[in-house]
Amino acid sequence: MNPFQKNDSKETLFLPVSTEEVPPRPPSFPEKPSPKICGSNYPLSIVFIVVNEFCERFSYYGMKAVLTLYFLYFLHWSENTSTSVYHAFSSLCYFTPILGAAIADSWLGKFKTIIYLSLVYVLGHVIKSMGALPILGGQMLHTVLSMVGLSLIALGTGGIKPCVAAFGGDQFEEKHAEERTRYFSVFYLSINAGSLISTFVTPMLRGDVQCFGKDCYALAFGVPGLLMLIALVVFAMGSKLYRKPPPEGNILNQVVKCIWFAISSRFKNHSGDNPKREHWLDWAAEKYPKQLIMDVKALTRVLFLYIPLPMFWALLDQQGSRWTLQATRMNGNLGFFVLQPDQMQVLNPFLVLIFIPLFDLVIYRLVSKCGINFTSLRKMAVGMILACLAFAVAAAVEIKINEMAPHQPDSQEIFLQVLNLADDEVKVTVLGDENNTLLAESIKSFQNMPHYSKLHLKTKSQNFHFQLKYHNVSVYTDHSVEEKIWYTLIIREDGESISSMMVKDEENKTTNGMTAMRFVNTLHEKVNVSLGTDASLIVDEDYGVSAYRTVQRGEYPAVHCRTKKEDFSLNLGLLDFGAVYLFVITNRTNQGPQAWKMEYMPANKMSIAWQLPQYALVTAGEVMFSVTGLEFSYSQAPSSMKSVLQAAWLLTVAVGNIIVLIVAQFSGLAQV
Repeated sequence: MNPFQKNDSKETLFLPVSTEEVPPRPPSFPEKPSPKICGSNYPLSIVFIVVNEFCERFSYYGMKAVLTLYFLYFLHWSENTSTSVYHAFSSLCYFTPILGAAIADSWLGKFKTIIYLSLVYVLGHVIKSMGALPILGGQMLHTVLSMVGLSLIALGTGGIKPCVAAFGGDQFEEKHAEERTRYFSVFYLSINAGSLISTFVTPMLRGDVQCFGKDCYALAFGVPGLLMLIALVVFAMGSKLYRKPPPEGNILNQVVKCIWFAISSRFKNHSGDNPKREHWLDWAAEKYPKQLIMDVKALTRVLFLYIPLPMFWALLDQQGSRWTLQATRMNGNLGFFVLQPDQMQVLNPFLVLIFIPLFDLVIYRLVSKCGINFTSLRKMAVGMILACLAFAVAAAVEIKINEMAPHQPDSQEIFLQVLNLADDEVKVTVLGDENNTLLAESIKSFQNMPHYSKLHLKTKSQNFHFQLKYHNVSVYTDHSVEEKIWYTLIIREDGESISSMMVKDEENKTTNGMTAMRFVNTLHEKVNVSLGTDASLIVDEDYGVSAYRTVQRGEYPAVHCRTKKEDFSLNLGLLDFGAVYLFVITNRTNQGPQAWKMEYMPANKMSIAWQLPQYALVTAGEVMFSVTGLEFSYSQAPSSMKSVLQAAWLLTVAVGNIIVLIVAQFSGLAQV
């Protein structure tokens, strides 16, 4: 297992610890004997650090797993805005490690940096959870609280990110290098275990628990906040056991100053009066020592390999945004289990735990036995190809989903269906302005229409003439329609005759993989329908039509309803992913009120299992590209530059998220 790389956030595990030569390093911190675990060479203090990391990663990934859907369905942002803010947050989480490393190296040391920034981290979770309480203010306040909370979380998680693992490494004596290597493997596993469990659990807290009548985002954010508080308490409990190295200065600052001095000196002496230098960094020789300049030269050669990294992260980190949005339009029923759309992200840490030993112990060894020289650069190239293939598969899945989705009416078109609630067959004829027949159908009483009919308009809005033939009576009526809208013509009894009303269906789009429904009440009393939401759905008497309401997918065998005179239950049956239903409340038998069910829109047809290939490919690409790339760059960089390299690696993740942010916000193209 690779001790440097972490899944999904793609963070590395070593702090940018300064090995600065200018000025000279302070003396090493004094050795402090530490209690060992069961007589081994493992210090007891690492237990607190590993548990802390598990809880912190649970906190971070648990919160992030439901973040896109929170933006989309709680704050009611568009998909592009939700994607942009998601990746802006992810990007900020990878800029702040530089700040955390600088604070730890130059000022507070790792221990105090972790403690203080963890307090900021916990505060961010508290504010973020408050921003998910429906009873607390309106959307503006929720948005402000969310942005403040996410900013504090980014500062906290990014600030401690480069400190925790290296602080664990500080607990080992130099003679126990083998144990320290194993510690990093355990540390890596704790990261993936926290990510795996939280990515699975928090979507369940969001979707399966109702609070204030809606998805419980406050609980989904609050539980990760509690885990972060536990992480802080556990870490502080080991304080007396830790070896705490003092701050050593910041090599990153020296590197930046050296590069800036070389560039400015080069431009100041562009006239050619001074002799040419072999390398542009040699212009810093007047101020900085030769060894530092040589190390910076080696660093720039390695950084050249980092050029494609942002594009890789731009692909990889869309698992939490675009791929989650894709999952909302798929069917999560796997037969033995029902998956929520945001639970699919659990595949990444799960597959990482499988693929790293599989590649290291099986695949790479088989390739080597075949006589193929599978160098680090070749592994990285194959990894990038696999990531590209993953998005090709995602595009194919998206195309198939769009093919299965109902077509939308175009300009100067409407979709119309007829719902006959009379007690006998009705012949419906739709006439145009010139009395030409546009549609003629005979519709039986309570006939479940299989589809909408497409009607063409001459302008953006138009009057249609309807002839309704019922028994020996013909009823003529006009209804005005507008382009690009779905309509339902509801025919009802009106004494000995019939009448009709036109109802718009433009709101019948479901969200978050949920199901939508509306009711028509044929009773002579208002009906109050309890759907487990914060407010009951009230349907007016005498063919009143309700607004749409979305609910979780599932069986609804006994939905409680009441009128002024009686209480009763309706059996709505299975409400499936993405489907839209119409229920007509009738009382035509001696068994009391019942619900007649019609499916407006079919359920999502494509199984969410079709996302498995793209997750497998992108995770394999991650293992081959990011893990190998970091190991290769570490082996090529001088020891004094590994801290700077760490900062540069994290910056590529930030830049990758910025690329997605820009594309999502400013591109008019559809994305997968």
